[in-house]
Amino acid sequence: MITLGDVVRRQLHVPTIAAVRDVASVLAAGSADTLAVLFYGSNLRTGLIEGVLDFYVLTAGPPERGMWPTVSYREFAHHGETVRAKIATMRLATFAKAAAARTLDTTIWTRFVQPSALVWVREPAIASQVAAAIGDAARSAARFAAALGPASGTADTYWRALFRQTYAAELRVERKGREGQILGFDPARYDELLPLAWTADGIAFRDEAGVLRPDLPPARRAALQQAWARRRRAGKPINIARLVRAAFTFEGAARYGLWKVERHTGVAVPLTPWREKHPILAAPGVFWRVWRARSHTGTTTP
Repeated sequence: MITLGDVVRRQLHVPTIAAVRDVASVLAAGSADTLAVLFYGSNLRTGLIEGVLDFYVLTAGPPERGMWPTVSYREFAHHGETVRAKIATMRLATFAKAAAARTLDTTIWTRFVQPSALVWVREPAIASQVAAAIGDAARSAARFAAALGPASGTADTYWRALFRQTYAAELRVERKGREGQILGFDPARYDELLPLAWTADGIAFRDEAGVLRPDLPPARRAALQQAWARRRRAGKPINIARLVRAAFTFEGAARYGLWKVERHTGVAVPLTPWREKHPILAAPGVFWRVWRARSHTGTTTP
């Protein structure tokens, strides 16, 4: 009988392209504290290197106090191409705690109930710890989906209800129907994942030809809804605090910002030493330069 752990391990070892593995090796070599490197996001689904690759670097040590993760942006030369990567770094202990919903943060279990690949790991025992944390992320997400979704419905219905709630709780601007893009890439995976995660979390349910009905006692449903209300209230303040912190600690922020500007407007702005050192102070000048350039070409910023 297949279990949630089986699905998680299968997912974490999905093949990835050479560029992803090479970047992960470079990231792992950057610190003796690195335990594992996870790759996730749309590029995992497409197998392409366009845009920015998303990595989580998990390190040794006790859970962090204060804000996490630390975010950076780097560019790598790979066989004549530029590979761009956004790297979030945090301790594995913090990651596991957040994945198990033992913090008010929702970002870790929301993101890692979605597919991810373990592209570098120090040793098999660490791989088992990462797999356990990813399994906990699935259990956390499925638990809240049962409480926030309808009394009965398909797995897709529960996942959609969950993602809509998490998008509303976080300080994120997502296009309407974003959850459909996530679920539509591999709907069979999510259909399989939800009942396995409920089983692993001790949630009984009925499955009548694909229509699921979780058996949540009223007291547990109420407790989960109260727990979600606390997370919803804390979501945006946590995100704002992270943005403020990132404004002063985001390594490579200027390079990343100028690349995004050129990608979205077509206007190339040189990276000067001053812009690299003072990305926040440089931002108004960059926006002015882009506005002037687009005005002269007769276009407007979307």
